[in-house]
Amino acid sequence: MGIGFDVIIAYVVGLLLLLLVGWLLITPIKLLLKFLANGLIGGIMLLVLNLVGGGIGISVAINPVTALIAGFLGVPGIILILLLQVILA
Repeated sequence: MGIGFDVIIAYVVGLLLLLLVGWLLITPIKLLLKFLANGLIGGIMLLVLNLVGGGIGISVAINPVTALIAGFLGVPGIILILLLQVILA
């Protein structure tokens, strides 16, 4: 008397469900960590820009909008902020 085919299928389905649940739990955490890292890098880049650019007259106000732009877009976001500052000034 051996293991029935239905038991094997139940194990396979159970493993696939476990894989799916694990994937659904891990993916949002990875995305959240990526956004957090981008935000920190963007904030640091804004701070460095203000420290270095202060000597040559370039400064950007650090507020939630500029931090979000710099965080989501990175270096292109910093360039966008600088261009908008020049255009709107």
